[in-house]
Amino acid sequence: MGILSGNPKDEPMHYGEIYSVWQFSALAKGSVSFYQAYLNHAGDKELKKVLDDLIDQAKLEIQECDAMLTDNGIAPAPIMPERPPVKLEDIPAGARFTDPEIAAKIALDTSVGLTSCSQAMGQSIREDIGALFAKYHLTKTALGVRILKMNKEKGWLIPPPLQLKRPEPVKA
Repeated sequence: MGILSGNPKDEPMHYGEIYSVWQFSALAKGSVSFYQAYLNHAGDKELKKVLDDLIDQAKLEIQECDAMLTDNGIAPAPIMPERPPVKLEDIPAGARFTDPEIAAKIALDTSVGLTSCSQAMGQSIREDIGALFAKYHLTKTALGVRILKMNKEKGWLIPPPLQLKRPEPVKA
């Protein structure tokens, strides 16, 4: 069959795959930085646990994506320095993110991450890259469900207009 047969890891990456993996790694590096800052601002224990899990997932994504890039001769994006922990009480009230704000932002980030994973899967011709993003998609789906449930339980979810009264069906 040619150059695109055999072990996918031996196949060259096309430019779309390279950019998707590079961009995903770069965004994960930014996410670690932001989530560490949010962790300093968060007061709710469940929210902190979700943030810890998001940080762990982003670090795994960085490790795997950067390894793939390096193995293919592509320099990954630089990593940001770790943020030091800060006591919540040391953050002035006007400068502090609230728990509902943090929860809304991580819900949005997870949703955008799902779209990014889907796009990367759709453009991949290397099975290993498609599978890697499918794995990330599944993990982000599970995290997204946790975040949604947490937002509902804590009353942090601001829903769009709800259709409470449904129109009667027309009988023809």
